[in-house]
Amino acid sequence: MSHVPAAANTLRILTLLSTLDTPVSAARIQQELGLPRSTTYHLLTVMIEYGYVMYVPERRAFGLGIAAYSMSGAYATQQPLVRAAARPAKHLADMVTGTCHVSRIVGDEVLYMLEVPSANAPRLITGEGVRLPAMKTASGKAMLAFMDDTRISAVLGHVPAELREVCERGYAEEIEVVAPGQETVAVPILNHLHKPAAALAVTFAKGSLTKDVRETLVEDLQIRAAGLEKRVFGQSTRR
Repeated sequence: MSHVPAAANTLRILTLLSTLDTPVSAARIQQELGLPRSTTYHLLTVMIEYGYVMYVPERRAFGLGIAAYSMSGAYATQQPLVRAAARPAKHLADMVTGTCHVSRIVGDEVLYMLEVPSANAPRLITGEGVRLPAMKTASGKAMLAFMDDTRISAVLGHVPAELREVCERGYAEEIEVVAPGQETVAVPILNHLHKPAAALAVTFAKGSLTKDVRETLVEDLQIRAAGLEKRVFGQSTRR
């Protein structure tokens, strides 16, 4: 028996969640692991606070959180945000005959968690599990722009003026930096604390959209991101 039961039970909960293909209730976790009810809720609360567990309000269930991604290969299929984003990502990709992505920040890089291409979209390098420098991507800039200056400085060493512009307009863009002939528009997915949990982005052929269609795409991205915020975090803090 461990001399640090709280640590042991935390790992037991994470291990259990990584073996299941869907979020589960606290009662199920308590029953499976033989833990006291108060201990179960206390540990889940702490893990939610640090991002290792995510609560799904409409199901009253718990699944692996964003911070657990690199710890478990099961994350990409069961993580509520990725699961919830699959359908809107397909809609957005088909809308512009492009590819939709969901990603998150890891240090000074972007980690792609979901890639959904339309039927005729070109093959890109931004597949699931790929990492790219955050400031070279629209997704990275969209997330960094909504962090506080202290965290941005810790990640990049300074606060680029471009990020302030991104924050003001609510979306980021990148043209032919990641892929020749392609451009990307991205918006942040914000958690209940108005902090970036992930980014939702669409990549499409450079110059293929009229100004009106591009504006509609940005608006649709923001609407879909707000929908994911409500579904996953219980509310949207988007202003």
